Amino acid sequence: MIKIYRHIRFGPDQRVGRVDPKTGKIFISRVGPDKYIGRVNYETGKVYQSVVGPDDFVGRVNLANGKVYAERFGPDQYIGRIHENGQIYRHVQMDFDDYVGKVVGPERIAAGGAALLLFFLPSE
Repeated sequence: MIKIYRHIRFGPDQRVGRVDPKTGKIFISRVGPDKYIGRVNYETGKVYQSVVGPDDFVGRVNLANGKVYAERFGPDQYIGRIHENGQIYRHVQMDFDDYVGKVVGPERIAAGGAALLLFFLPSE
């Protein structure tokens, strides 16, 4: 199982979700059964969000270098990167990137990109 943790300043990181290493399904951890919110394709790096009807394509992660891009009209927007050790950084323009969390387990790059897109983006 791939576990997703949110960084808590001056405290232990909080587990917020998990990714199934076989299917790529992403779940929010909560009391009771976990909630399915999307999936990641380990071969292409594409991330989909679960909605009523067909899943929405929300972005992709470059599996070679760990850069994550959100899908939008026109060129995709660079939003962050995933390091080989599973650390997740959100891009901040004209400043240092913010460390927002980590993933633990296999397929760190793909799972980290999915976590950044589905868990750590600010709501707009």
